[in-house]
Amino acid sequence: MTDTQFGVRHVIGAPVATTRLAEQNIVCVPPRGAKFTLEEWKMSNEQRCRNTEDQQQLADRILGESERIREETAERAAIMKATTDRRIEERIGDVEFIKKELEIQRKEICLELEALSMYKTRLQDCLASLQTNALTICRKCLILRDGRIGIDLVVDDVEHALQQEITAILGGQSLLKRTLEQLNEQMRRLRSTRYLLDRDLQYKQGAIDSDRGSLSLKPTDLCLSVYEGYANLDPASISAEEYNAVSNKNIQQAAREVTSARPIRVFIDTLLNQVIDDLWTAFNKCNHEFNERIKQTKIAKEKLEDMHRETTEKISKMQNNILQLQKALSDKEGNVGLAHTRLGRRAQRISAELVRDPPGQSLYYECEMLRYSVEQLQQMLQEATASLRYLLQTQIQLEEDINVKMNTLKIDEVDCMTLRATMDYHAY
Repeated sequence: MTDTQFGVRHVIGAPVATTRLAEQNIVCVPPRGAKFTLEEWKMSNEQRCRNTEDQQQLADRILGESERIREETAERAAIMKATTDRRIEERIGDVEFIKKELEIQRKEICLELEALSMYKTRLQDCLASLQTNALTICRKCLILRDGRIGIDLVVDDVEHALQQEITAILGGQSLLKRTLEQLNEQMRRLRSTRYLLDRDLQYKQGAIDSDRGSLSLKPTDLCLSVYEGYANLDPASISAEEYNAVSNKNIQQAAREVTSARPIRVFIDTLLNQVIDDLWTAFNKCNHEFNERIKQTKIAKEKLEDMHRETTEKISKMQNNILQLQKALSDKEGNVGLAHTRLGRRAQRISAELVRDPPGQSLYYECEMLRYSVEQLQQMLQEATASLRYLLQTQIQLEEDINVKMNTLKIDEVDCMTLRATMDYHAY
């Protein structure tokens, strides 16, 4: 058998070429199929018929069940829609009832606000008219007393008396101001409640419009949409009890604010009928407090002057004490040097002579005692120096306090009392 019988050619000096199927003329014969028996053929046909009958029976059952489900779901959808429509109508009626109650309370609040606005105008007119010469003098006294310095800038009985006199002069102006503040606060609360009612009414009207729009929709409308999200389709998280509680709270709060506003009007009517009285009592009381304060300031000034003289003497003694402590420390330097020198020489002994004998113990004890004495003297010197520094600071503070008291006496006794001598109360 040669190489040409297999279609392979060898070329000298060249690699062997790959065999091509097209050059071999090979015919591929498919494998022979398996054959079945007659019984297998009959069994296959019977099996196919039984499967077909089973599928037809299943299809009949599904058709019947589908028709029943269609009728049942249609009836259920109609019943549920009718039930939902009825409940939406009931809900619209309930919300409209609550809305009417809120509108009634809102009207009451508006009427009360109009009445309080008139009372506010009366209070402002009254406050603007209560101006007198005495008030100007008292205010000048307060401004002058603000010129006190240091610790004397204190809220004392004179300050309170001046404030009380101003209150008396104004004929209850402070009370009117506080009442005006209370009136403004009440009006603010009424406006806040009205805002809550307006917002609640807006929300309820929106809910009514939404429910009415939902009630008008039909299953055949083109504007319908199907929700395909993953979140809960019903975002409602407030129960009916909580909803009623919120509405009732707004109604009760509105009624409570209206009720609390009416006594303020009665109080303002009573207050506006009062006049300025007992001005001389306030004037005499304020003068008495001025005289007492001047007397106290003089006593305090004299005491400070005495303490200043004593502090000056203590400073002189402390300075002498510091000089003596420094001299004592200087004296101790020689003793310390002598003891250390002796102890150092004895430390240079040789061999057995370096013995712990009584002189060595005495020198060691002497060094320790001298060190302790120097520490005591240094500590006392530090304390004395600190005390001297504090005494000097105290002396400066006393001088400042004396100047403060002199300034206070000038303001109270000269400036304020001179001004108050020109005050004259008369029937306003």
